[in-house]
Amino acid sequence: MDSRPIGIFDSGIGGLTVCKAINKLLPGENLIYFGDTARFPYGTRSAETLIRYARQITSYLLSRNVKMIVIACNTSSAAALPTLQQENTIPIIGVINAGARAACKRVHNNVIGVIGTRATVNSKSYEKAIHAINPAITVIQQHATMLVSLIEEGWIEDDVTRLTIQRYLQHMIDQGVKTLILGCTHFPILKNTIHEVYPQLDLVDTGEEIAREVNDILTKKNLANNSSSGTIELYASDITDTMQNLKKLFFNGHDVPIEKLVIG
Repeated sequence: MDSRPIGIFDSGIGGLTVCKAINKLLPGENLIYFGDTARFPYGTRSAETLIRYARQITSYLLSRNVKMIVIACNTSSAAALPTLQQENTIPIIGVINAGARAACKRVHNNVIGVIGTRATVNSKSYEKAIHAINPAITVIQQHATMLVSLIEEGWIEDDVTRLTIQRYLQHMIDQGVKTLILGCTHFPILKNTIHEVYPQLDLVDTGEEIAREVNDILTKKNLANNSSSGTIELYASDITDTMQNLKKLFFNGHDVPIEKLVIG
C-alpha cells in the first residue's frame, strides 16, 4: 500500500471535474489539487511560459511527495507533458492522450469529433494524438468556447445552452460524428444536456478516462492506496467569490475548502 498523494493541476478550477472523477473511482487515494487561477487563462501563453508554469507546479507537488501527477488541463497537457515526463521519474499523464485512446477504442464510422476551447482546437493536440494511434480516423474539431461561459453562469439545463450545443454540434452530426470527445474539463457537466439534444452521441469524458488510466498505472506499478477513505486538498493561486461558487458546481457533494497557494 502506498499512501503518498496523487497531484493534480489545472490552469483554473475546471480540472475539479477530473479530481472528482478520480476520487469517485479511487476513493482511497489522497489527492492534492492546484488550480492556477491567478494566471488563468493559459490559452494565450507561449509554450515556453506554459512549460515554466508546469515546472513550478510540479516542483511544489514533488515537495509534497506525490507518487503521480495528472495534468488536468488540455493546454498544459499539449505544451508541457513531454518535458515533464522526460525530467521526472514518477508517472505523469495528461488528459489529451487518455481521451484520444478511449475515443479510438469506441470510434463509430471511423470519425471522431472533438469540442474544446479555441486554444485546444487550434493546437490540434487531439487530432495529433488520435492520428498517432490510427491515422485513418477522420477528426472533426469545433471550438465551443461559449459553452464555458454558459456553464460558469450556471445555465446547465437552459434552452439557450441547448441551442448553443446544437449550433456547435449540428455540422459535426451531419458529417457522421457519433463519438465525441469532451475536450475541455468544463464540458462533462453538460453531458446530460448534450444527450437531451443528441441522444445518439457516445461522449468521451476525459475525466473518467484519465481516472481509469490512473487506476491502471497505480495497479501495474503497485502504487495503489487501499485505504477506505482518502483525503482531498484543494489549492488555488487566487480565490474569488465566483470561484467558490464554481467549486460547488464542479465538485458538488464535496465540502472541501479551497486554500490560497501562490506558486512561482
